[in-house]
Amino acid sequence: MGAEVLRAIGTGERKFTNIARAAGGISHSTLTRALDLLIDKGVVAAELPLSLRPSKERRYRIADPYLRFWLAFVDSHMAEIERLRGDLTLARIRAGWMSWRGRAVEPLVRESLARILPVADLPAAPVVGAYWTRSNDVEIDLVGADREPAAKKLHFVGSIKWLEQKQFDSHDLAALQKHRAALTDDPVPLVAVSRSGVSCQGLQAAFGPTELLAAW
Repeated sequence: MGAEVLRAIGTGERKFTNIARAAGGISHSTLTRALDLLIDKGVVAAELPLSLRPSKERRYRIADPYLRFWLAFVDSHMAEIERLRGDLTLARIRAGWMSWRGRAVEPLVRESLARILPVADLPAAPVVGAYWTRSNDVEIDLVGADREPAAKKLHFVGSIKWLEQKQFDSHDLAALQKHRAALTDDPVPLVAVSRSGVSCQGLQAAFGPTELLAAW
């Protein structure tokens, strides 16, 4: 049963009920036992939204990026590879790479910021996580806080834009400001992490690949 659960998460399902459905409609008790084992072994990570209020909106992801890549692009297509049609698999990887990479880099970015801070006008953040709502109408890539999962104080909120030819711009800033307002009324600092730089004003800090690598 663990393999079915891994495949469900590896192919993009992150919510408990969706994982149960994708894993063949298994019962919630069976899924709970499987997830507990996978989390205990360090194969799956379970995360809660980081905010000032407690939440039960737990999400799951494959902890190891190599296994995550295998499950997303290779595992379910072994038959075509064995038929010597790896070109089809490669085309699928190229088509989905940008989206997959953007999600895959997020845990690394959060860990990098936790190592970098304090810097400039940003204080050290004991916890760097993310925030989301059940409907996903609000998603914040970066939330720095004093503790998790229910913080007493938020240190910053931020957005990750990991695109090769598009900078973090004024539209991205406006979206971040709107989502911050849904999380807190306080004007906590705004942060951008961008692969291709920043083209707007109004951020308290911005980080690119060079700064992230320096954290390690």
